[in-house]
Amino acid sequence: MRLRTVKSKNSEHYAIITDCIVNNKKTTRIHENLGNLKQVKNRFGEVDYLDNIKSYIKDLNISHKDKKNLLIPHDQNKKIELDKQNSFNAGYLFLQDIYYKLRLHSICDSITDRYQFKFDLNDILSKLIYSRIIYPNSKLSTLESSKKFIEQPNFELQHIYRALQIVAKENDFIQSELYKNSLKLSKRNTGVLYYDCTNYFFEIEEADGLKQYGKSKENKPSPIVQMGLFMDGDGIPLAFDITAGNTNEQVTLKPLEKQIIKDFELSKFIVVTDAGLASNANRKFNDEQGRAFITTQSVKKLKKHLMDWALSEDGWSLSGINKKFNINDIKESLHKDKIFYKERWINENGLEQRLIVTYSIKYRDYHKNIRNAQIERAQKLINSSPARLGKINQNDFKRFILKTNITSDGVVAEEAVYEIDERLINKESKFDGFYAVCTNLEDDVSEIVKINRRRWEMEESFRIMKSEFEARPVYLQRDDRIKAHFTTCVLALIIYRYLEKRLNEKYTVTEIINTLRDMNLKEYQECGYTPNYKRTKLTDALHEEFGFNTDFEIISHKNFNKICKATKR
Repeated sequence: MRLRTVKSKNSEHYAIITDCIVNNKKTTRIHENLGNLKQVKNRFGEVDYLDNIKSYIKDLNISHKDKKNLLIPHDQNKKIELDKQNSFNAGYLFLQDIYYKLRLHSICDSITDRYQFKFDLNDILSKLIYSRIIYPNSKLSTLESSKKFIEQPNFELQHIYRALQIVAKENDFIQSELYKNSLKLSKRNTGVLYYDCTNYFFEIEEADGLKQYGKSKENKPSPIVQMGLFMDGDGIPLAFDITAGNTNEQVTLKPLEKQIIKDFELSKFIVVTDAGLASNANRKFNDEQGRAFITTQSVKKLKKHLMDWALSEDGWSLSGINKKFNINDIKESLHKDKIFYKERWINENGLEQRLIVTYSIKYRDYHKNIRNAQIERAQKLINSSPARLGKINQNDFKRFILKTNITSDGVVAEEAVYEIDERLINKESKFDGFYAVCTNLEDDVSEIVKINRRRWEMEESFRIMKSEFEARPVYLQRDDRIKAHFTTCVLALIIYRYLEKRLNEKYTVTEIINTLRDMNLKEYQECGYTPNYKRTKLTDALHEEFGFNTDFEIISHKNFNKICKATKR
């Protein structure tokens, strides 16, 4: 806005005008008529009226600069500029807010001070993490995809690979410092720690270093590396380690747990694992110095006298009720959501532990539904092309197909006969609904069951890294770069988990990531950014929780710079 004075022979007229665009032409309009000279002097003073008017206009400009309606000129005959980017992602800003609150930038500064390299480690690590969540891809593609962010990367591909070497060397430091920083952000539930292993395959055939042939969780005939991961009681990753793909996963727990005890200064906690990690050595290790364990126990693998006791119909208890139940007396209408249990102390390989067996109608039905679906697939294969039976794995649906090559009188059959193995179905069905754990705790059974149930979050964490974050297949060759790759994956998972909790866990991982990816803004050099995404309840929740907005119709460059700075506090 500015002052316009119109003088005639006998008078002077004053008005405040502002620029605008009408019909693609720049023009002006009157914002406020001030009147003639006498009226102006009466309002703004006899002597300093011009200075007072200018001061008044300055205040108007300040109060209206963020409220004005803007008309953005477009020319239907003018092409957009060649190679000019005008669309940028703003969804990463919510991740950036958490990244800086966890003070990962300070960790990068400490590492930089020790090595004195010239590239910006913080910029590289942050972009690797944001891209792993929003645009997961190779390191080369990560450099290109990070250019989609409003704050552009200040590094080259060679800097990424050099940074990966440093991240691998400082992996333990990064994990321990991040844990300390997280305590300042919120209290960590380290009274219960969940541990599990998974593996990731490579798109190569030659084993070397960490890349070794082993039992792939995804049945891939490729070299693999193995990841052991500890998660706290709230589902946030705590620590991880990478070992060679041919390492027995049972021996991976103790070294990483000792590292946690040392670096994180933790002493008393409960370690929860599945049956595959439940070696006697691991149980004994967590039966000392105030630690405890809860580990899944396969009912099928119990000794005969314990299996008979576990599957017997009598002796079942229900929390809060002082009576024993027989499984045949359990009524679906009354007990569908109940968990029945029985328990006893046993001595296995010199270790006193408590065996708890549970039974529930819901878990029984779950087992039945899974098996029935597998039987249906097996029958379809029999009806269509049974000759394609091939190799049968332990939990494969094809285990229910019985192949007979000998006739009843012992003569070799000319053709094989395929049918559903009813004997196997009956054998497996007797375990429906039963679940067992071993522990050295003396707590109430319901509390132990509750703790053990949260193991699903560990399985979900591995699934997120493998699927949404596309952590595999791995294309890197060098061991240090492989370790650094998984460091960025775990850091991305930590930041994602914090984001999920700040949204009160109301949305799925797919909803959150897709929303962040779609939160693009279009830049207009004349005025700033306009949202180019659909406003939803989730975008509203993000803006409300993080205290800034990217969903105004126009966001000036100045205001957006303020938002970026606010996410780095």
